[in-house]
Amino acid sequence: MQQSVLLTAGGTGGHLFPAFALAQELARRGIDVDLATDERGDRFGSDFPARRIYQIPSATLASRSPLAVTKTLTSLSKGVAVAHRLLGRIRPAVVMGFGGYPTFPPLFAARLRGKPSAIHEANAVMGRANKMLAKHVSAIATSFPETRRLEGIVESKIRFTGNPVRQTVVELGQRAYRAPDPSSHFNLLVFGGSQGARYFSETVPPALGQLPEDIRSHLRVIQQCREEDLASVEAAYRLSGIASELSTFFSDLPARIAHSHLVIARSGASTVSELAVLGRPAILVPLPHALDNDQLYNATRLAEVGGAWCIEQVDLDASRLAHEIQQLFRAPARLSAAAVAAKEMGKPDAVISLADLIEELAGRG
Repeated sequence: MQQSVLLTAGGTGGHLFPAFALAQELARRGIDVDLATDERGDRFGSDFPARRIYQIPSATLASRSPLAVTKTLTSLSKGVAVAHRLLGRIRPAVVMGFGGYPTFPPLFAARLRGKPSAIHEANAVMGRANKMLAKHVSAIATSFPETRRLEGIVESKIRFTGNPVRQTVVELGQRAYRAPDPSSHFNLLVFGGSQGARYFSETVPPALGQLPEDIRSHLRVIQQCREEDLASVEAAYRLSGIASELSTFFSDLPARIAHSHLVIARSGASTVSELAVLGRPAILVPLPHALDNDQLYNATRLAEVGGAWCIEQVDLDASRLAHEIQQLFRAPARLSAAAVAAKEMGKPDAVISLADLIEELAGRG
C-alpha cells in the first residue's frame, strides 16, 4: 500500500502555510498526504495539496475558569476519539503537527496508537499547544537555531530544520535584491494581516505625508487595508501626492515582497521566514500583547543578524516612522546590506529537511 502521512494544523495561515509546503514536497516524493484541521481550514480546501481534509473536534483554552477548562477538555477528548478512529482507518506512517490546539487530538491519538509523530514550531518561542505535546512526540522540528521554552525537552528530539515556505517563495528567492535608484521609484510594501492592518492604516499614511516632497514623489506604496479603511487611506495618499495601490488581500504577496525595496509588516513566523528566503529588508512591528510574545522574538532574531529593524508598536508613532523611512531612503547601501543579511538567515531548503525527518520517522514505524 502507498505510504501516507497525516499533517495536522490549526486553521491560520501561520500554521497551514508550512504544512502546505511540506505537503507539496511529500507529493514530489510519492507520499500521499491527508490534512486534519479545524473548521477554519476549509477555506484552503480546494488548494491544499492533500488527498483528503478532515475536521477534527478541538478547542482553544480561552480562560482558566473551571467552566472553560471543562469545556475545552471535553472537546479535546472528543477530538482524540475521532482522531483515534481516523488513524485506524487511514493508517498513516507518521503524524506531523504544525501548532495550534487542533493538532492536539491527532497527535495524542498517534501516541495511543504507537505511531511515530513530530511537531514543527514555526516561531522563536514554542507555542502552548506544542509545549503540551512535546513529551508525547517522537521529534521536534524548529524554525530558529535558538527557540525559547524548550527547557526540559530531551535534546535528541530537537531538529533545526527551518520554517518551510511555499515553492513560489523559493523560486522568487533566486531574484537578487536591487537597491533603489534615486532617480526611479521606491517600492514600499505594507501589510499586517487582520491584526495589523488597522494600525498600519492609521500610522503609515500620516508618516509618509511628513516626508519631504522629493521622497514622496518617488514612493510607490502597496498596502493591505481593512475594507473599512480603504477610502480614508486612499484619500490620505492622494492628498500627499503619493502613488498607491490598496487592497484587502494580495494573492501574489510573495511576488510583491520580492519586488519591494522595503517592507513594513508584522512579524509572524511565515512573514519572517519569507522575508529571509526572499532576502528583503523590513521594518518589523511585532503584534503587541501576544500571549507568548512570539512575534517580538521572531523579529528580534532577524534584527540581530542585521536583516531587519524591529520597532515595538508602543515606540512607533508617525513621526518616528517618517524618520526611519527617510533615513533608509537616503541610504540604499543600508537596505542592500540588510537584504544580504536577511538572505543569509533564510532556509530555502527547510522543506527538504522536514521531509527528510518525516521519512526518517516513517522508517522507525
